[in-house]
Amino acid sequence: MSEYPEYEEPERDPELPGRLLRTERDALMPLLRASDKERFELRTACPGWTVRQLLAHCGAALFRIVEGRLEEGVFLPESNAADVAEREDWPLSRVLDELERGFTEAGDVIAAHKDGSLDAVALGEWVHAGDVREAFGEPGAYGGESTEYALPLLEVTSRRRKTPRLHAFLSCSTPPLVLGNETEGRPVAQFWGDVPTLIRIYTGRPLVGTRYELYGAAEQELCVYR
Repeated sequence: MSEYPEYEEPERDPELPGRLLRTERDALMPLLRASDKERFELRTACPGWTVRQLLAHCGAALFRIVEGRLEEGVFLPESNAADVAEREDWPLSRVLDELERGFTEAGDVIAAHKDGSLDAVALGEWVHAGDVREAFGEPGAYGGESTEYALPLLEVTSRRRKTPRLHAFLSCSTPPLVLGNETEGRPVAQFWGDVPTLIRIYTGRPLVGTRYELYGAAEQELCVYR
């Protein structure tokens, strides 16, 4: 492997989550508004959830942030399921309205949390948008122009979630993207592949049909969302 300058951890950009959310809003909402209702009943990569239920979860999570309703355990599976159940009888238009408002307003609140504890939520919303595209059979799942905002958030999240240090050699990135944390006595893991596959690995999405090389780490220990 080539030699690269010593890695320096970048400072947090508090505006990055908001930019990612608003970019995804502009890309995803027109697709959702123009889709037939039948598409929202398609199953997603999230076990047990249809597209409609997944979007209800996304809107609820973002709106909790907007309204400051962040009590303990708020993003655990039980709380997520309760939020989805609460929206089961909502008209689809109301689910989409809440989601769009969340995409628009949550970024400023996330930026104000100086510890960066909510940054991973913005990344998760972008990943869920990829889940929707994949369920719809649309191109661009876990990729596209918004990766310029998503990849720096993945860097930060991978370190917060204490995944092992990995150099990701991407077709769009030279030198490699540096993820996770160094562990004394453990060599740096290495990944060769494209951005969507890297995102799939780090978020526990299906890898069927992908091509990549991974050395020095197992897929399971790289996942940032459990």
